[in-house]
Formats: sequence, C-alpha cells, structure tokens
Amino acid sequence: MMTPLPPDAIMRQIADAIPENIRSDIIVIGSLAAGYHFFANDPDATVTTKDVDCLLSPNVRAVENSKAVTERLLSEGWQLRLHEGFELPGSAGTPTTDLPFVRLNPPKNPEWFIELNASPPANQTEDKRLERVATKHGDFAIFSFRFLALVEEDPIPTPYGIAIARPEMMALANLLHHPTIGPDLIHGTTDKRSNKDLGRVLALAWLTSARDENAMSVWSVSWQAALQKRFPRDWKDLAAHAGDGLRALLASPPDLEQATRICNDGLLARRPVTSTNLAAIGRRLLGEAVAPLVTASRSAPGK
Repeated sequence: MMTPLPPDAIMRQIADAIPENIRSDIIVIGSLAAGYHFFANDPDATVTTKDVDCLLSPNVRAVENSKAVTERLLSEGWQLRLHEGFELPGSAGTPTTDLPFVRLNPPKNPEWFIELNASPPANQTEDKRLERVATKHGDFAIFSFRFLALVEEDPIPTPYGIAIARPEMMALANLLHHPTIGPDLIHGTTDKRSNKDLGRVLALAWLTSARDENAMSVWSVSWQAALQKRFPRDWKDLAAHAGDGLRALLASPPDLEQATRICNDGLLARRPVTSTNLAAIGRRLLGEAVAPLVTASRSAPGK
C-alpha cells in the first residue's frame, strides 16, 4: 500500500536521522527524489510511495556507511521491515543471498520505509550485485545496480545536506536497465517491474516537459557525457540501445496501460494522465533525446 508523503518533510526527517558525516554520501533516488525535485516548493504537494531509496556513494565507503546508518537508525527506534523470505538479520554463516535487505520503517510509522543501496564499483559488469553489511544487530545485504552509476553524475544538493538524483539520470538508468519488457513481477502484485520503471521514465519526461517544454532536447547531451564517463568502453553500445525497452513498451498496449496505472498511482497521482498522454511523451523522448544519443554513438570515433 502506497502512502502520500510530503517530500520536503520526509527529506528533512531522513537527513536528521542520518549521521552528519555521512549525509554528503547519500543520494536519494526514485519517487521521493522526483517528488522533491518537482513538488518541494508546493506546501500541499505529496508524492505517493511506500519506499525511499537511498544510494550510498561512492562505492568504497558504501558498506561502511550502510553499517553506520543501519546501526544509527535502529538505535533511534526505526524498525526492521520484515518481508516474505527475509525475516531477521543473519549471522556470519548466513549466505549473502539469504540476508534481508536494509529496509527500515520510521519510529511508530509502518506506512513507508527507507532502503539502502550501494553505488556500483567501476568494474561491475552484471546488472546487480549483492554486498554484505555486518552490523552489531546482525548481517544484512545491499544491492548495487550497475546503471545507478549514472545517478552519481552531478546530483542536486538540498538544504538538508543530502542530494537527490537528477530526473534525466534516473530516466537513463531505467532505460538501460530494461532493454525489453521482462517477466519479473513486483513482489505481491501482477505488475511487471519493467513496466513500472519504464513508466517512471515517461512520468519523469512528462513532468520535465510540463516545467520546460524544451528541456528534453538537452537530455541527450548530458546522457552522452555521463555514459562516456561511467562506461567508457561500452558507452556507444549502451547508447545505441537506450530506447529499445521504451519502444517495446509503446508497442504493447497492455503493458503501456499497466505502466500508466502505476504512474497514476504513484508519481503522477496529483495529476493523472492517460496512456495516450504517455505514448505521446514517449515518442517525443525517443525523438528529442534518444535519437540524438544514438546518432552521437554512431558518429563518435573509435570502435
């Protein structure tokens, strides 16, 4: 069940709970980051979500910082969010794949939770990797997703000492993570994870365009620079296929309808849209941002 959360107040609460020396290593991603970016100046605005994803960056400090954050929050009354198959923290003998993730509810508030993720190391080639976090409360696991390296590019600072990911970088990370419509479902639902994440790309593009009609036309420049920096060997191939998953979504009416519903239940809950709206912004995104990126990848020198 997702809850309407005031983005500014939640950002402040998270920052206050995190040790001060670690705040500059936190990048908030996902719905809360987008909600804060687009709605923070509206005192009545909320973003509908149940989880707040925090990326610990850089990778070399991610495990150590995850340990410190987890121990700090648990000592201040935050509660483990138990979920099917992952109940209590493990021990040193528990396989990393059987450890619970760091998911913690605020004190006396089960309506939302914070989840910690690690930024990926530079040599990560798999889509996601698990890392163990050993705390005095037991062992946990955190994910590092390969393409979340992109959200480390020029994150937006906030008055609270933590940063938020840029919408265009979250969009590109999701595009690359889902080159097809995959069968994986969001736990406890019949919703495809690819539809949720690719729908998020469309929601970010919709909100960006509503604020600045021409903003998407410069996304491809930022995307190319980020890809060349973060994936110097693979950037041209990644760029060439950046639109594959989005095209597949737009070509499948049932998947697009599902993505639209998920968007309207979440980031676009304040102003719901139709699948026709999202299809239109998707075509614009492909033309204004993805196509120039593909062209740049084909004309760049080297292999």
